[in-house]
Amino acid sequence: MIAGIALGTWTSRIPAIKDGLALGDGELSLALLGIAGGAITGMQAVGRLIDRYGSRRVMVPVGLLQGAVLVLPSFAPGLPSLAAAMFTFGIVHGVLDVAMNANAVVVERLHAKPIMSSFHAVFSIGGFLGAGVGGLFAHAGASVPVTFGSVAVVTTTIAILCLRWALPDSFDPGRHPEAAAEQVPGRSLAGWVLFLGVLAFCCLVGEGAAADWSSVYLVEDLGAREAVGAAGYAAFSIMMTAGRLAGDWLTARLGPVLLVRCCGGLAGTGLLVTLLIGHPVAGVVGFGLFGAGLSCIIPQVFSAAGHRDPAQSGRALAQVASIGYAGLLAGPVLIGAVAELTGKPVALAIPAIMALFVAAAAPALRPARI
Repeated sequence: MIAGIALGTWTSRIPAIKDGLALGDGELSLALLGIAGGAITGMQAVGRLIDRYGSRRVMVPVGLLQGAVLVLPSFAPGLPSLAAAMFTFGIVHGVLDVAMNANAVVVERLHAKPIMSSFHAVFSIGGFLGAGVGGLFAHAGASVPVTFGSVAVVTTTIAILCLRWALPDSFDPGRHPEAAAEQVPGRSLAGWVLFLGVLAFCCLVGEGAAADWSSVYLVEDLGAREAVGAAGYAAFSIMMTAGRLAGDWLTARLGPVLLVRCCGGLAGTGLLVTLLIGHPVAGVVGFGLFGAGLSCIIPQVFSAAGHRDPAQSGRALAQVASIGYAGLLAGPVLIGAVAELTGKPVALAIPAIMALFVAAAAPALRPARI
C-alpha cells in the first residue's frame, strides 16, 4: 500500500509540476524516464542483497525511505534536478518492489496458502488512494510540496507501525535440500526465470497499453465522449483490483496453471472481440475484461519465481521484475508506433495476442515442491 500510495500521489500532481516548471511534453517525458531508469537500476542491484541479507533487512529501510524520496521532486527548480529526483524515487521504488515481493514469498510459504494476489490488490488500492488524496489536495489549492510532504508523513508512519510484523526470511537450504536443488526439467533455472520475465513482459505491455491508449482509442476511433473514454481505463483498473482480491481464492481452487490459462484467455479474447465489435460500450466492457484477465497473472508469475529456489528468490524476482517493467515502458511506445502504420485497433491487438501467448505458456508456472 505504501508503494501504491506514493506512486498514485506522484501521478496525480504531474500536471502541477509540469506547469510549475514550464515543461513541454518532451521535457516532461525525459523526467518520467528518470523513474523508469531508477526503478530498473534498483531492481538490478537488489537481488543479491536480498539473497545475502534477507528481504526484511532490505524492505524495512526502503519502506521508510519511500515517503522521503516522494518529497524530492516537489522542490526541484528545473528539469535536471527533477530528473535526478525522479531517478532517486525510481531506485527506492524499484528496490521496494522486489524486496516486498520477496518478503511476500516468505509470508506465503509460512502461510501455506496462496496470498500473493491479495498483496498486489493492496498495491492497486494504494494507487487509488494516492491518486484520490492527490486530487483532493489539488482541488483544495494545496501546493505540491504540501501534498507530497503530508503523504510522506502518512506513509512513513504506516511503515513504522508495520515494522514489528515484518517477517525475517526463514528459509534454510540445509533443511530443505530438495527445494534448493529443484530445477525445471530440461531447462536451467536461469532460462526458466528468463521465460517468466517474458511472461511478465507480455502482461505489463498490456497494462501500459491500457493506461495510455484505452481512452485515446475510445474517443478517437470509436467517437466516444471524453467521459466514456475515461471509463475505459477506469473499468480496466477496477476489474484488475477486483480480480486480484479474488485471486487467492481462485488460486487455491484452480491452481496457478489453470488460473493463468483462464485469465490469459479471458484477457486476450475479451479485448480481441471488443476490437472487432468497435462500439464504445463494447470498448469499456472489453477493457474491463482485459483488466480482469491480467489481474491474477503477475502475482502468479512473481510467486512462481520466488518459490522455485528460495535460496535465490531475490535474484529471480529482480530479473523477472526488471524484464516485466521494461514491458510496462515499452508497451505504450510499441502501440503508438504500430498505430501510426496500421491504426489503433490493429495495434491494440498486440497485447491481446500476448495475453493469449501467456495462456498457452501457463504450464511454466507449475509449482515446484516446497
